[in-house]
Amino acid sequence: MSGEIKQLIINSPYEEPTSHWRYNSETKYFDRVGGRRLSGYFVAKKGAKSYSDDEGVFVEIENVNRIRERVREWRANNYPGITNTTRRLIEHWHDNSARYFPFFFCQLDAIETLIFLCEAPADMRNVIITNDGGNFKRLCTKLCTGGGKTIVMSMLIAWQVCSSVNYPRDKRFTKYVMCVAPNLTVKKRLQVLRTDEPENYYARFCVVPPEMNYALNQGKIIIHNWQALSWESEEQTAKRKSVVKIGAKSDSAYAREVLHDMPGAKNILVINDEAHHAYRVKPDDKKIERAEREKATVWIQGLDRIDRARGIMTCYDFSATPFVPGRGRDDEEGLFSWIVSDFGLNDGIESGLVKTPRVVVNDNAVPDPETFKSKLYHIYADDDVKADINSPKPCEASLPDLVRNAYFVLGLDWQKVFREWKRDSSRDDNCRQQDGDSRKNRVCIHSRKN
Repeated sequence: MSGEIKQLIINSPYEEPTSHWRYNSETKYFDRVGGRRLSGYFVAKKGAKSYSDDEGVFVEIENVNRIRERVREWRANNYPGITNTTRRLIEHWHDNSARYFPFFFCQLDAIETLIFLCEAPADMRNVIITNDGGNFKRLCTKLCTGGGKTIVMSMLIAWQVCSSVNYPRDKRFTKYVMCVAPNLTVKKRLQVLRTDEPENYYARFCVVPPEMNYALNQGKIIIHNWQALSWESEEQTAKRKSVVKIGAKSDSAYAREVLHDMPGAKNILVINDEAHHAYRVKPDDKKIERAEREKATVWIQGLDRIDRARGIMTCYDFSATPFVPGRGRDDEEGLFSWIVSDFGLNDGIESGLVKTPRVVVNDNAVPDPETFKSKLYHIYADDDVKADINSPKPCEASLPDLVRNAYFVLGLDWQKVFREWKRDSSRDDNCRQQDGDSRKNRVCIHSRKN
């Protein structure tokens, strides 16, 4: 099938994607192709303005696609190797009668991939995941915005805590969890991962069956902003104006301060939200901004100190864009090498999880003589418009004419759709009224007969 996309959503959010849209550089249209989209990304050609197929090269993330196939086989064989606790949780997550809305496929696929890498038989896993060069293991889940990664985090915590309580000698599991956020807004949002929060996700989305609540509540969960991992160096301590000169904290003292709610905790599980901010900075890397370098350095070196003092079992990274900021998607070195599952933006759009992007294309002006497209069609690629928008201006300055006209045309389209919806709604109301009157008449007739 070839042509313009008339139906962007082509998959169910609750099932594995069965097809996807693929750009055809020859016809300049999109073809609907059977099967799930391969995990990968585009490396743009020099000077290209977008990452479309005719302006870039697709690079497959082979390890993700390899793991995906093995998880699919493991799932089809009824999850061999898992514990009874894990089996009960998986059954509960797939039981749609247990909650108002089922979990999305991308959520189940993400958590089952993490379980697979921990509990599946070694001969089924048989994958090598390159680490970031540190001493603790990292696994990255790439999940688009709108895919519900916070729910996946709650499933991850529930699986680990309940398994640790039921199998206390199994070092694959732990009940000590530390979540790290990139800012205070995200930290506040992650409070739903605490079991003592009234609006916690475990209860709201029925993450565990009732008989496991007792085990879940034994978990120790703390949530920090990345600044909580900072510390004073020897140089900073020496410069401090104080009568009593105290040296920099040892790793043990540092861990005791950061993990204040978990005294004596060892074998820590770490969850990094927006984990593309947490990476090891190369000393000679000048592409990364100073503020970003500072955040990444404090974040990772803080985890290194906790690992040396208490031990980090596994560090689970969650990000929609697991590329080092500053390097961008066109730099292969910027890609996290420990990505294990991928449900990207295009997958989310085609499954109805992400808002459908809108581009203003309706215009009464004379179209471009070469492309026959309205100038509004190229609003995002127009160099003059981009330069005008990005230039510093006072807040009371008006928008460029092209952008203002685009808003006006888009508003007219919205008004047209609103009128159509209102007309359809009135028609439905009339139908319901007529149906109600009909039912009343039938009731009256029935009463007279009796």
